[in-house]
Amino acid sequence: MIQIRQAKEGDASGAINTIRQSIAELCVLDHQNDPTKINGWLGNKTVESWHKWIVRDDAIVLVAERDRKIIGVGMAAFSGDILLNYVHPVARFCGVSKAVLAGLEEVLRSRSVQYCRVKSTITARLLYETCGFRPEGGDALSLSKFL
Repeated sequence: MIQIRQAKEGDASGAINTIRQSIAELCVLDHQNDPTKINGWLGNKTVESWHKWIVRDDAIVLVAERDRKIIGVGMAAFSGDILLNYVHPVARFCGVSKAVLAGLEEVLRSRSVQYCRVKSTITARLLYETCGFRPEGGDALSLSKFL
């Protein structure tokens, strides 16, 4: 069973590992295994960044857990922007990303946010479209939806 909860300081190692593995192993369509692109993408996915993310007063970070292991991480700004949504490779296609996204949307709705945006990856675009997001402007990876 997947549990979605607010992130804590002690989640740093597991959460950052999940994010980094997700990028490296699942986002090949986006980085095409180019080491420069991968390193650029991973540059701020660190334990130090984690500590900054979870104390932000303008955003929420959620984790998905199964069997006490972090298998998903998401973050949304209270402006309505989805900033992160990553799933560990062992949990791909198990509903983790959808559950994290639903949790983020619930938090945003509770704060009276009515409009949500995401700059998607090629890899995640279908997920967001399945969850009701539609292209915004001329960029096929800029997606939005009303909450």
